[in-house]
Amino acid sequence: MTPARPGPPYAVTVVGLGADGWRGVPDASRAVLRDAEVLIGGPRQLDLLPPECAGERITWPSPLRPAVPALLAAHADRRIAVLASGDPMFHGIGRALAEEAGDRLRVLPHPSSVSYATARLGWPLEDVEVVTLVGRPAARLAAALHDGRRLLVLSADAGTPAQVAALLRDRGFGPSRMRVLEQLGGERERTSDETTADDWTRTHPPGDPLNIVAVECRRTPDALRLGAVPGLPDEAYEHDGQLTKRYVRAATLAALAPAPGELLWDIGGGSGSIAVEWMRTHPSCRAVTVERDPERAARITRNADRLGVPGLRVVTGAAPAALAELPPPDAVFIGGGLTAPGLLDACWAALPVGGRLIANTVTLESEALLAAARHRHGGELVRLAVAHAVPVGGFTGWRQAMPVTQWAVQKSLDTVDTVDTASGADR
Repeated sequence: MTPARPGPPYAVTVVGLGADGWRGVPDASRAVLRDAEVLIGGPRQLDLLPPECAGERITWPSPLRPAVPALLAAHADRRIAVLASGDPMFHGIGRALAEEAGDRLRVLPHPSSVSYATARLGWPLEDVEVVTLVGRPAARLAAALHDGRRLLVLSADAGTPAQVAALLRDRGFGPSRMRVLEQLGGERERTSDETTADDWTRTHPPGDPLNIVAVECRRTPDALRLGAVPGLPDEAYEHDGQLTKRYVRAATLAALAPAPGELLWDIGGGSGSIAVEWMRTHPSCRAVTVERDPERAARITRNADRLGVPGLRVVTGAAPAALAELPPPDAVFIGGGLTAPGLLDACWAALPVGGRLIANTVTLESEALLAAARHRHGGELVRLAVAHAVPVGGFTGWRQAMPVTQWAVQKSLDTVDTVDTASGADR
């Protein structure tokens, strides 16, 4: 029998610590910390270690992430242990260390604050959505608000619970039930009394900075209901009329087919509705919207914050010039400016093989461009027509909205050449 090969030499071991400090560290983790020549962590974590952990103690600088490669390289010939809160691979330093050390990283986790919280609350972990506000804007919580959902919010500091309560009130979720769990697993563990977001500021002053917020979402009856799929009500957006309307928007997102981690270019953003709803489909979806009008660009930013995707990048400028420095997209949506010289060509050239391009228009001139592009590259050309029932005297009739022509295409190996769509001539 061939003996098993030894594993790779570990460049660094990351050890999870709880609020109970050294008392809650298992024997295997204690042995690593005693043996380490270098101990890296935050001041609070380093202070939890006893004198028997005699390695050189180094506090993380700020900002932390850019410092990781240099610190590991500076101590590459020494036994390094990095201290982390709870499970290092759950919204922790473990991600950055894994990116640098690869399979030379060893992780010794501790139960996370989320595991402790669900245990204390009696909430099945698989039924809870976790949102972190550590180093992130509170506005991102808005995307997770749905009536009846249970949320655990990872707090940045003692002020986070009040921020959560204010956002819940502002988004029509004032009746939501809230509790704050502090110092989970430690001697100073405490759970606040339950109250509503409406009453939070009055009844709960700031507490311990090491906390997690438990929320049971309850929507006020008159608040606008926002679903989990594309096609939000038009009233959800601030706009000046430049808005892809609800039913066309839903069809457009279906054609764009967002997948986790993908990047969208939304060109001619208007109100930003396509980019916003692309990002709402999954927390890892990313989008850049390009809008030449500064007032509309500012409006897009407000819509993104309001609807829970503050990470939407808004570029104020005219396409195609504004596209030059953007990262390569997985999909492109063109909602305006189709007749700008070179725009369609630039978008097509930027797409990788397998990327999708969707373009909508209501004008005959732009429709001709899309017909020429379909002739050259293939894809599907459809017309979307929506009518609404409206009063006609004492009766009811249909009022037709302007039909939308949509070209949807996926780039393949045999269509990677470009075309001057304005003239229809090959380049």
